[in-house]
Amino acid sequence: MSEEKRSIPTVSVAMIARNEEKNLPRTLEGVRWVDEVVVVDSGSSDRTPEIAQAFGAKFSFNRDFRGHSEQKNVAIQKCTSDWILLLDADEVVTPELAEEIRAVLIDPQHEAYWIPRLNIFLTTWMRHGGLYPDKKLRLFRRGVTLVEEGAGPHGTPQFSEHKGSLKNHLLHYGYPDFALYLDHMNEYSTDTVPPMLKKHGGSSRTIVLMQSCLNPFFGFVKNYIFRQGFRDGAAGFIFHLNHAVYVHWKYVKLWEFLKKCESQTS
Repeated sequence: MSEEKRSIPTVSVAMIARNEEKNLPRTLEGVRWVDEVVVVDSGSSDRTPEIAQAFGAKFSFNRDFRGHSEQKNVAIQKCTSDWILLLDADEVVTPELAEEIRAVLIDPQHEAYWIPRLNIFLTTWMRHGGLYPDKKLRLFRRGVTLVEEGAGPHGTPQFSEHKGSLKNHLLHYGYPDFALYLDHMNEYSTDTVPPMLKKHGGSSRTIVLMQSCLNPFFGFVKNYIFRQGFRDGAAGFIFHLNHAVYVHWKYVKLWEFLKKCESQTS
């Protein structure tokens, strides 16, 4: 082991996956420098397990999937290194970000760090409309935080103390084609019903239905016009229009759930 390797704390990558054979090789190739990769799979039917193991990852199944945040915490708790880098299976650590992480951890000034994320939609890297810098709390000392549970697919690690910020970004290959985007938005809008129920459960179905129209409209105006999402060209228009549709779906699915509950109690 090199002197440089011994001079910095150890790093584990924590990751969850299901049917990620297209993304996983690219993601794991970017983290060959870490000391440990932990992949927790909720039930892949493709080559995800074989690919993870070929890269030397500590791979395990947890088919008792209770939510994205809960599954991420399973992966975090399996890590054994000093620091944890929490990744999605469709994210890539660039060489510049890897170098910055190694440099920061030689003498860390914080217990947790924000990392900016650059997202691709169709074939465009999105830099406007509130999509960049898409800061995520992804690097933290083991034991200081877990992901907020019960928050749906977009739960984040909770850490109340002062956090540092890195300069180099993650690359997020989340939506390279439109069909995949629609599949994810359908899944995510369903998964957000429980946390939305906690927030809006006391609202009437009429109010929720109004929100299903007003929130998408004002969200589109805010992000596409005032945050200049139009500067990302055709991809920017398609994204923000369909993100508004996604927000509409979330409220409609909540409305549908409330209607079913009322029917059962009447």
